[in-house]
Amino acid sequence: MRPVTAFGPDFPFAYDDWLTHPGGLGRLPPEALGREVAVIGAGAAGIVAGYELMRLGLRPVIYESGRFGGRLRSETFEGSEGVIAELGGMRFPVSSRGFFHYVDRVGAESAPFPNPLTEAAGSTVIDLEGETVFARTAADLPPFYAEVARAYGRALEEGARFSDLQAAIRARDALRIKEIWNPIVRDWDERTFYDFVASSEAFRALDFRHREVFGQVGFGTGGWDSDFPNSMLEILRVNLTELDDNQRYIKGGVEQVLHRLWRHAADCAHWPGGTTLAGLNGGATRSRAVRIAREGADLAVTDRWGRTDRYGAVLVTCQSHLLTTSIAVDEALFEQKLWMALDRTRYMQAAKTFVMVDRPFWKDIDPATGRPLLSMTLTDRITRGTYFFDNGPDRPAVICLSYSWMTDALKVLPHSAEKRVELALAALAKIYPGVDIASHIRGNPICVSWESDEDFLGAFKGALPGHYRYNHRMFGHFMQDGMDPAQRGLFMAGDGVSFTPAWVEGAVQTALNAVWGIMNHFGGRSAPENPGPGDLWQSLGPVALPE
Repeated sequence: MRPVTAFGPDFPFAYDDWLTHPGGLGRLPPEALGREVAVIGAGAAGIVAGYELMRLGLRPVIYESGRFGGRLRSETFEGSEGVIAELGGMRFPVSSRGFFHYVDRVGAESAPFPNPLTEAAGSTVIDLEGETVFARTAADLPPFYAEVARAYGRALEEGARFSDLQAAIRARDALRIKEIWNPIVRDWDERTFYDFVASSEAFRALDFRHREVFGQVGFGTGGWDSDFPNSMLEILRVNLTELDDNQRYIKGGVEQVLHRLWRHAADCAHWPGGTTLAGLNGGATRSRAVRIAREGADLAVTDRWGRTDRYGAVLVTCQSHLLTTSIAVDEALFEQKLWMALDRTRYMQAAKTFVMVDRPFWKDIDPATGRPLLSMTLTDRITRGTYFFDNGPDRPAVICLSYSWMTDALKVLPHSAEKRVELALAALAKIYPGVDIASHIRGNPICVSWESDEDFLGAFKGALPGHYRYNHRMFGHFMQDGMDPAQRGLFMAGDGVSFTPAWVEGAVQTALNAVWGIMNHFGGRSAPENPGPGDLWQSLGPVALPE
């Protein structure tokens, strides 16, 4: 059986095939070679786009407001050698073929992520309303949990023709996908995830407790109650493309993938052998972009120190709200309907609390129970999700004491790192009485609250009901031939522009859309035998809902 990949469903274009085709992504006319393009943001979208623009023969100039890597942020514990906390993206589904294309290209290694009930986790504890269940696999759980899982499976079949859609995704049958998916968009854009669950025949036949446990424990990586207010389309995409299944982590930290790509010498048009993004940028990114303005046929970008440079095209990959709060963007560069989409984009909160410990002591066997001292833990307490990362028996290990979203993330927002650790330890002590986690902690904790970072203002987009039209405007903005000439040349990318926010594959796919758009803007074309996303947009593009 063919694997499920992130192929659609809104725009079923094979980005991985486009990337690996021997015909390449396309060619620019001679007069465009060597032209500078500003790329604002050195996260996944910015670096991927910059790398491919370089390969086409353009000169990407990278601006970064804060830290290289964006939300692929791997923080090293002070005093350690390569012991890291993944503050942003930390688990990457194998269906993310575009992202893993670059992981493989730079030689980074991955391993199974220790999600609940997986072999990598070893064991899992579910603690709800003070009752604790221990399991190594889903088969070890009480029958009640199987009832919840079966109900959700039936709801997906009933409300979304799940098996038919996923079969079409496996087969990469783009027309079949659109035949099934487009009516679902019309039916479910203005309805929530919770509505989908609660109104399904499968869950209506059960009591409230089943829906409650579904929200607390969920499916795949844990509870999804924080997503209950979101548009159901957001969740369907995750399920259909298996973004919440079969996930891996990057050994040594995911941030290194972007650093390696920054320094990776690739075969390029125009540029000599050995050219790298780092080399084209003098070994360092520019500083924060504070203004984007039209100057004749060009776009002018001003950095925080007052330097202004003109470019034939600009790609912005930052969080959309920064375009009205941190960067002075001429209003005429986007049409008002697009400004509405950018400003109304809703972002979700997320918080993580990590500690380094002396060793993977959680694997020690409790003689009284015959079980590990600690297990991957899902709970309704303040920690929500607790994960364990083993770097080997003779090396310091890492515990993500808490990974929480929305209201649970806001509960700890005012608190220091030390206070967050205390709160997490107090919650875990009620689940594992007698286990002294604190005695194993070494060094300082590492925490993050993405909503308090001025460069992010949230962890990732979470589209509300009725936001599909906004998403369509943002995702399709790279198609600029029919736009007012005064608005051409400014492109967008990033997972927040994609239909799959919170997943790096969305950043990669929108980056590649922008690469095609910029190539087209400069008069370039895809190879006839390897059409790009813009070449197939008219036939495969997302369904347009009436305004």
